[in-house]
Amino acid sequence: MMNGKKVVVVLPAYNAELTLEKTYREIPFDIVDDVVLVDDHSTDATSELARKLGIKHVVRHENNRGYGGNQKTCYKTALELGADIVIMVHPDYQYTPLLIPAMASIIANDLYPVVLGSRILGNGALKGGMPVYKYIANRLLTFTENVLTGQKLSEYHTGYRAFSKEVLTKLNLEINSDDFVFDNQMLSQIIYAGFGIGEVTCPTKYFAEASSINLRRSTIYGFGVLGVSAKHFLQRIGLANFAMYKGLK
Repeated sequence: MMNGKKVVVVLPAYNAELTLEKTYREIPFDIVDDVVLVDDHSTDATSELARKLGIKHVVRHENNRGYGGNQKTCYKTALELGADIVIMVHPDYQYTPLLIPAMASIIANDLYPVVLGSRILGNGALKGGMPVYKYIANRLLTFTENVLTGQKLSEYHTGYRAFSKEVLTKLNLEINSDDFVFDNQMLSQIIYAGFGIGEVTCPTKYFAEASSINLRRSTIYGFGVLGVSAKHFLQRIGLANFAMYKGLK
């Protein structure tokens, strides 16, 4: 625990057998109370390895639900375990769990209810091997999102995120997509609801075993992000009333 608050780490996994153990070994169990791994119907031995490592809460989807669908199960399970702080870490070892204490501390001390591990702050993305085209796309999308949402985040596309229980119970996550654009829908809801967002510099690693989406999926994701941002803008100025924002103000 941290400041009397229960910390739960969630690992949204898909074919993470090769990198799961390295990720798990870096989790700081001096403050982390529980770990939840959700296996989105992997074709490798991700679930079996998770159990061998001692992860008590392993959930395996009977069908592949997608990245967003995986997160929905992650957060639902964490809240059922009584989590006060939930931190999502990808088990592909692209992000180091060593930042968990810093991210949890920000929430535990009531500084921000949401914390993002930013690959852009400190130039960590390119140093870590992020492909140049992805970096450029990240910067262009982030600029557009900041303009349309009225925020000033360094990036919206990190998979390293921490949330307070209050945030997760406030949002209607089930209405969001089961695909990759879930991340941006969730942030849009958080911003619209008025929750503050903190960021910490996060080193990142790109290597063969780390998960990544191809150019086609990246393009679909990019257009999805622009769609979410446009909806947020219309909602913000009162020209629309989308279901995903219902009850957030």
